[in-house]
Amino acid sequence: MPQAKSGARPPVVNGFINLFKPPGITSMDALRQIKRITGQRQKVGHGGTMDPLARGVLPVCFGQATRLMDHIVGGVKLYRVEVNLGVTTTTYDAEGEVVKTGDTESITQEMIEESLKPWIGVVKQTPPMYSALKVDGKRLYKLARAGIEVEREARQVEIHDIRILEFDSPKLVLDVECGGGTYIRSLAHDVGEALGCGGHVADLVRLLCGGFPAEDSVTLEQLEEAAEGPDGWQMFLHPVDRVLTGLKSITINEQAEQHLRHGQAVTRGRPEV
Repeated sequence: MPQAKSGARPPVVNGFINLFKPPGITSMDALRQIKRITGQRQKVGHGGTMDPLARGVLPVCFGQATRLMDHIVGGVKLYRVEVNLGVTTTTYDAEGEVVKTGDTESITQEMIEESLKPWIGVVKQTPPMYSALKVDGKRLYKLARAGIEVEREARQVEIHDIRILEFDSPKLVLDVECGGGTYIRSLAHDVGEALGCGGHVADLVRLLCGGFPAEDSVTLEQLEEAAEGPDGWQMFLHPVDRVLTGLKSITINEQAEQHLRHGQAVTRGRPEV
């Protein structure tokens, strides 16, 4: 479907685009470009904020698909992170100022494996100061930029698995499979602290988010090019039920369907279900 003519409001669409966000821009920057390319202005959102330094999968929701955004944000994510051991920064990544350095010559892979074990499972993680979380109504990163550091409450997150792909001191490459709300920057920082040498994120790629893999993603440039073609950008649009694949389902009757359509609860085992 070709792009709508200039001045005409394009029809509202429902579905997802599996965007590969480039490094150097925020998730909101990417979303603004998506809106410009597609002409969609209402009911457009993204499934999980990414750091500007990070690249990779950023699912974009349109229309009715925005109702499933929480399912994507809370879904399983897979990151590939390069940690630079021996250097601690203010932001826990390569964009921050160096606050201390440490010796990495004595660090072994066995030591790294031991330092990772406490972080696998349901754990408490303290968010970095340079994050979009709010404390008393103020964004943490804004406080950090003003030189103000506040106490952050540790949050419960789940890290399913951490695999060491490469260790060539000071370079450490990990694959991290985790649930929503996990800060990979905090993980890199905490592992560095546990090793006694410090560490920060040098590179970060999101390979999977809410069932959307990187190998099935599309770039902003590809979307822009498709929008000018005969099939339009919609050729990259995934159906709304894409993210529901693999979830358990039940069959209901017409009465229960009407209850659900009107926002009313239904209970399994009752006559109307």
